[in-house]
Amino acid sequence: MTSTSVTTSSTSRRSSAKAVDTRLAGTPVHALWTSEADGDLREAGEGEWPAPVPRDLAVRRVRQVHGADVVVVDTPVPVGTLPWASVLGRLPEADAVVASGDGFALAVLTADCASVALGSPEGVHAAVHVGWRGLGAGVLARATEAMRALGATAVVAGLGPCIGPCCYEFSEVDLDGLMESSGLQARGRTTWGALSLDLSAAVRGQLSRSEVSIVAASDVCTMCTPGYFSYRARGDEARQALLVWRRG
Repeated sequence: MTSTSVTTSSTSRRSSAKAVDTRLAGTPVHALWTSEADGDLREAGEGEWPAPVPRDLAVRRVRQVHGADVVVVDTPVPVGTLPWASVLGRLPEADAVVASGDGFALAVLTADCASVALGSPEGVHAAVHVGWRGLGAGVLARATEAMRALGATAVVAGLGPCIGPCCYEFSEVDLDGLMESSGLQARGRTTWGALSLDLSAAVRGQLSRSEVSIVAASDVCTMCTPGYFSYRARGDEARQALLVWRRG
């Protein structure tokens, strides 16, 4: 199985490192980022997720809507979050899924948006889907707040591959709004000189404001790097996944 390259700290960039099963430093939380080689995971069900995901876990995912809602899959459910529920067979609409117990693998799907794994020494963990709209709506802060309400202390993060500033041309008006919540580092330039959003840097900026440390990160751009599904590059409907779970 092929999965994304990550680094084990926010300062080291070892693009050749392969992360089949990345444990977020200082926590019992594991994260797995898949790639095109793992196939389209939109319809993956029980027993169909990549092998590193323990088979005894119940996979929980949401219907992603580029917003800031957070679903908690076990109890208690903090104020301001949604309980896990299927309505008429449909997934709950949200862009972050959180758990405090060890019975779940939390999943979000991407094809250019950022995917963020969150963990804590207490084992409270989350998977977050972050597009530019969710970034502006504050989904990362909402997920972090939900984790802390469940007992998390020092929250840490892992960042998966996403579209890079090299390719993500962006309007100045929308970018100005995002820089207010993400910092000046969100502003970038494409390889052809146009204004762009540095989505990874924006995510880092918001995590820093929420006092979240980054312990693993990818330097892959999904649009210009072979081996990843990309909606912007080719209009791909297929999706890769981030899965987050707790052990021990």
